[in-house]
Amino acid sequence: MMTSQSNEPCTSPSSSACAGDPACDLVTVPARQGLEAVDILRRAGADAVGPVLHDDDRDTLGFLVPAGTAACWDVPGSTCTETDGRGLRLDPGPPVAGSDWLLPPGEADPATDPAVLRRALGEAARLIEVADKCC
Repeated sequence: MMTSQSNEPCTSPSSSACAGDPACDLVTVPARQGLEAVDILRRAGADAVGPVLHDDDRDTLGFLVPAGTAACWDVPGSTCTETDGRGLRLDPGPPVAGSDWLLPPGEADPATDPAVLRRALGEAARLIEVADKCC
């Protein structure tokens, strides 16, 4: 998978940026890594775990993050896409055919903190690598 990268200095977007506003960015990862990251975030009691979308057709998870995150997202194996609210509905119904909310809007914080997500995805990748080497 390709990653979004920028040479611009990264400023930390506000984790409340998506509150009532569908103009969030979307970090997409393979489902296995995403599920591990969700577990890590929940076990750690992370302050901001926003809505998480499961795309059954592509076997991926998508984390809503504050708008502006895509400009400096550089986590290998993931992509971060600017949505500007295009086609994204922040209601409990699935936003597109073949998908469903793992953590629906309203049951989660408005957006996942990108720095916290970055750490959780890194830890998840390391756990998966160790597990795959063991068996």
